[in-house]
Amino acid sequence: MLTAKEKTDIISKFRIHDEDTGSSDVQIAVISEEIGRLAGHLKKHPKDNHSRRGLLKMVAQRKSLLTYLAREDETRYQKIIKKLGLKK
Repeated sequence: MLTAKEKTDIISKFRIHDEDTGSSDVQIAVISEEIGRLAGHLKKHPKDNHSRRGLLKMVAQRKSLLTYLAREDETRYQKIIKKLGLKK
């Protein structure tokens, strides 16, 4: 889980405007950070199937958000992919 401070830092980096807390860009960035942390946890605890299921759900959610963003605004999609270092 991300702390409130870490989540605020991520939101401030990826927001589109000053009041933005829930745009696709922000959601993708927050989910990506959580995916990274959970992947690290699963390397230490490979038999933790409950966490693995949560990881797969987050990956699917991020994929759907990325698909939506690619369909709606290609430039923002390319920007977020580059910023997060995701393969596409």
